[in-house]
Amino acid sequence: MVVTQLNLEFCFRGKKLRGFSCELTRSPRGVLPESFFTIMCQVVVPILLSGLCMMAAGLVMNTVQHWPVFVEVKDLLTLVPPLVGLKGNLEMTLASRLSTAANTGQIDDPQEQHRVISSNLALIQVQATVVGLLAAVAALLLGAVSREEVDVAKVELLCASSVLTAFLAAFALGVLMICIVIGARKLGVNPDNIATPIAASLGDLITLSILALVSSFFYRHKDNRYLTPLVCLSFVALTPVWVLIAKQSPPIVKILKFGWFPIILAMVISSFGGLILSKTISKQQYKGMAVFTPIICGVGGNLVAIQTSRISTYLHMWSAPGVLPLQMKKFWPNPCSTFCTSEINSMSARVLLLLVVPGHLIFFYIIYLVQGQSVINSQTFVVLYLLAGLIQVTILLYLAEVMVRLTWHQALDPDNHCIPYLTGLGDLLGTSLLALCFFTDWLLKSKAELGDISELASGPP
Repeated sequence: MVVTQLNLEFCFRGKKLRGFSCELTRSPRGVLPESFFTIMCQVVVPILLSGLCMMAAGLVMNTVQHWPVFVEVKDLLTLVPPLVGLKGNLEMTLASRLSTAANTGQIDDPQEQHRVISSNLALIQVQATVVGLLAAVAALLLGAVSREEVDVAKVELLCASSVLTAFLAAFALGVLMICIVIGARKLGVNPDNIATPIAASLGDLITLSILALVSSFFYRHKDNRYLTPLVCLSFVALTPVWVLIAKQSPPIVKILKFGWFPIILAMVISSFGGLILSKTISKQQYKGMAVFTPIICGVGGNLVAIQTSRISTYLHMWSAPGVLPLQMKKFWPNPCSTFCTSEINSMSARVLLLLVVPGHLIFFYIIYLVQGQSVINSQTFVVLYLLAGLIQVTILLYLAEVMVRLTWHQALDPDNHCIPYLTGLGDLLGTSLLALCFFTDWLLKSKAELGDISELASGPP
């Protein structure tokens, strides 16, 4: 326990002490207890900024889906959610780890700070290379279900694009996360509230932009048979170097050995979301999927990552791995306790849930200003979409509470094992619910049009 503030009040009568009062304020490693208003103020700006960036990513995706490389290599669309989902597997997990390290004082010492930073950056490069290749393989396998033959040149293009995109995005976002966490620590702001949404906000836009540019470059040079295999082999050859750097930190060594299952499973889950996207994006009744998919998936992933990071930091400060605090003993808590109690984690869950509808309405309005009625032309769809967003975030916040408790009880770090699963589930839930919204809206419109036609047919001549 760390006490950072002690308020004493003495009561004297004449020169005699007649009583005193004592107030202790526990502030673990400089992080002051937070109120509802404090959490709201620190979270709302990063969430809105992240939403704007994800909206920009949606507009970019709406444009690049018509590029020749995306038209000819259909599996690139299947690749989008797992690659964009790397922000949950790598960058948001990195942000959560660094936030916990900052709040527990592990990076206050300059020498320790350098070791933590270099080992974490090397770790995400290893993970990006492996997951980039596996994401390409998963996209190929899912795409092969509906095809009889496989084009080797397209396979090479897909693998090279995936690996290079994952590497560049992981490096750029990793450096940015380090700067944000260290800056937040110096300014006295809780990095748990701002690091993960910023990682997600820029993650979608940067990853999608890099994928579009890189894949187009390889497509233009597709006659060079040695380019794409050389890129893949080069990044695989660099992997041992990153492993040696990452081994400077014992906790990172543990992640290298045992932390692969969450990010690989999360990538597979996101790939199913990608399959849904690739099957619906070109159909008329799903017009707008490209714009709204990054937004609904990103908002859900952002909010659940913030909550997971906060609960993980809470457990690191108040308990030891394998031992749950008394108020968190139940593995499957009552949903009311997740959203309706006075506990700090329940209060933050309420704050995050309250941001869903206003945030989506703001993004809707901006998209309407940019795209006009070419994407949004139904009030019914808006209502369905907001309902889908609420359902998605409610499920994810409850699952975050459950998964963090189960993970901590197994003496595993929730920063590394929960966020990938939850952001992967957020991608799958978001894409599925969004497709359901478009389908339901189209179905209601079709019934209304049929009703109008039947009325006209039965009317007087």
